[in-house]
Amino acid sequence: MTLVKFNNNGSRSLLPGFNDVFESIFNDTFFSERIPGSLPAVNSSESADFYHVEMAAPGLKKECFKINVEGQILNISYQDNEEHNSEGKRYTHREYSFTSFVRSFNLPEQADLNMIEASYENGILKLDIGKREEAKSTSRLIELK
Repeated sequence: MTLVKFNNNGSRSLLPGFNDVFESIFNDTFFSERIPGSLPAVNSSESADFYHVEMAAPGLKKECFKINVEGQILNISYQDNEEHNSEGKRYTHREYSFTSFVRSFNLPEQADLNMIEASYENGILKLDIGKREEAKSTSRLIELK
């Protein structure tokens, strides 16, 4: 499935280009990294024996990730509710940090759901999903006669 950005070109604006200015500002990397609810970028690849998923998640805590498989769906979620409790202080301003997201992926039928390994190092969450034996690519040289 391909995700396509929705663009309602059928609507008319009294000020042409007005929406384009705001869209370009909020699509800027500076804002997109700071808007709550933005999702980490993911790369997926395939080798002869594995499917690979790499998620860019720098600065997140390893223990706050939850990875599970339901049917053929791989779910990667993260939730960190960081509160700083300091008794005896009167605050004039106090902020809480809450980070949460869920990414879901449809796994191919050839994925071996019992052979999934995950690691988190240097801000990259890596998952290696094994392939069933019948799905592993085999190659052989065919002699020409």
